Amino acid sequence: MNREQKKTKKSHGKARGKWANKTEYLLVVAGNVVGLGNVWRFPYLCYKNGGGAFLVPYTMLAVLCGLPLFLMETAIGQYTQEGAVTCWRKLCPLAQGIGYGQLVIILYGFSYIVIQAWALLYLIFSFSAKLPWAHCGNSWNTDNCVDLQHSQSNVTVGNFTNTTSAATEFWERRALSISGGIGELGSVRWDLALCLLACWTFCYFSIWKGVRSSGKVVYFTAVFPYVMLLVLLIRGVTLPGAWEGIKYYLYPDLKQVWVEAGSQIAFSYGLASGTLNVLGSYNEHDNNCYKDTFLLCLLNSGTSFVAGFVVFSVLGFMAERQGVPVDMVVDSGPGLAFIAYPQATALMPLPQFWTICFFLMLFLLCVDTHFVIVECFITSVSDLFPKRFRRFGRSEIFVLLICIASYLIQLLLVSEGGIYVFQLIDFYAFTRTGAAIMAVCQCLAVGWIFGADRFYNIIEEMTGTRPCFYFKLCWKYSIMSMDLSQPLSMIQQGSFIVYMLNYKQMKISAAYVYPHWAHVLGWVMSMSSILMVPLFAVVQICLGTGPLRKRLSVLCQPVEDQTGQNTKMGAVETDEGQMMLEESEPEMCCGDSYRGHAGDSGDP
Repeated sequence: MNREQKKTKKSHGKARGKWANKTEYLLVVAGNVVGLGNVWRFPYLCYKNGGGAFLVPYTMLAVLCGLPLFLMETAIGQYTQEGAVTCWRKLCPLAQGIGYGQLVIILYGFSYIVIQAWALLYLIFSFSAKLPWAHCGNSWNTDNCVDLQHSQSNVTVGNFTNTTSAATEFWERRALSISGGIGELGSVRWDLALCLLACWTFCYFSIWKGVRSSGKVVYFTAVFPYVMLLVLLIRGVTLPGAWEGIKYYLYPDLKQVWVEAGSQIAFSYGLASGTLNVLGSYNEHDNNCYKDTFLLCLLNSGTSFVAGFVVFSVLGFMAERQGVPVDMVVDSGPGLAFIAYPQATALMPLPQFWTICFFLMLFLLCVDTHFVIVECFITSVSDLFPKRFRRFGRSEIFVLLICIASYLIQLLLVSEGGIYVFQLIDFYAFTRTGAAIMAVCQCLAVGWIFGADRFYNIIEEMTGTRPCFYFKLCWKYSIMSMDLSQPLSMIQQGSFIVYMLNYKQMKISAAYVYPHWAHVLGWVMSMSSILMVPLFAVVQICLGTGPLRKRLSVLCQPVEDQTGQNTKMGAVETDEGQMMLEESEPEMCCGDSYRGHAGDSGDP
């Protein structure tokens, strides 16, 4: 690389920015990986899959898959100093489809801000003198409403037929005003629309200056939820019946839960979504990402485990008050956060205080995860077009346009049929099979094409620490065999497609079934990210020149390797950030051998 190119690269890195300090990086990543998946998804999976028995496969898969993938993705970003797409040019240009697929996943992830809007609406109602979900008699209540707060101690939910709790009616009839189905979107709920606007406004001012602003916001948004979690834990374990819920949480009921455990690892660790690559890319080149991996993964899993005590102590309390078993108290997802927990806090002394604590925690957990997702999308697109978006003032305008466009599109999610749309996106756009395929493709690109030994040496050069040998084994063998074993066995049984369609029941209520066209739309969303990987590879191969072997050879080599093989070869960076290369005859670079020692700038 000549002197002029190095100057260009240096100025590009300066414009891109860095974390102000190590603390900001750790807090941002912690805020991203510690979110809704820890508070309602992990406890519910334990709830559904055998209690303490679920912790066994979860722990094993965290060690065998979670840690290695977390280190791989963080190290990729730190080494390349690039976003989710352009990072693959320094490793394996053929695999850039992984980055484009992850951008699609990130765009679907924007929809989760609606949960933040729901939490904000509940937080506002929590300041009422009398909590509206604690009693019947409101304008939205029906004759079937049951006010559990004022029910007699000898009356349980089981004594009623065709009744609905006040908390359920507030959620369905007041907060959402749910329509009859996805084909009946109805009107926009303007109170939710205003909450959504507030959430996007907060998001914009959190990221409008890039890591300079987002790194400061997390000092509050990432730390305060832990304070609330501790307060709720102390209160939860002191409730009557709390230990029955905790016993249900921890008592093993052996079942086959490996697939669910694997999906939770990918979901809560933020794997195969591109966010870890982007966040790592703002680190200094010599940051010890190896040490960070253990710290952040332990924090994430530990938070999930503690959150289980918070949730199940309250479920035990609810079970005792209602006179039903713990496993009959509540369903998953929104039902846990917006029906069961508000109903439980309404039965406690000082109900407003505990409700405010819970929804403030939920709101801040959503804030961290969401603005990191948006920032990762902005970064990845800006790295694709650096000369267009890294000029003075253009980045702020680009962020503003993304936020405005996203808000207008997401008014669909706060309509009367919005919950059906959200459930469809949540069910189909974030399948565990999609995450598994992305993880396998990453391992193929890094472990086999770029070379596991070469990547190993790069991590050692950056961190000063040689990773444990088992990471290399995981990248090359165990992750691929684990992710592929389940789908392959299903194919052998001739039931893979049936499994994919029915691996869990998608429903808003027991009576509603999604129409056929909605499932077709859902599968389009599922495949839109997965197909990016092979489609990009095929297009790149077709656009190449020369024999097929030569095209594959070029696409399997990092761009910098290609430029270093022939001093006569020219390299010019375009607005799209791509290197336009003259024809040459490069050597194959698909083995494990490490060709050269990377310096601080990442040049071979």
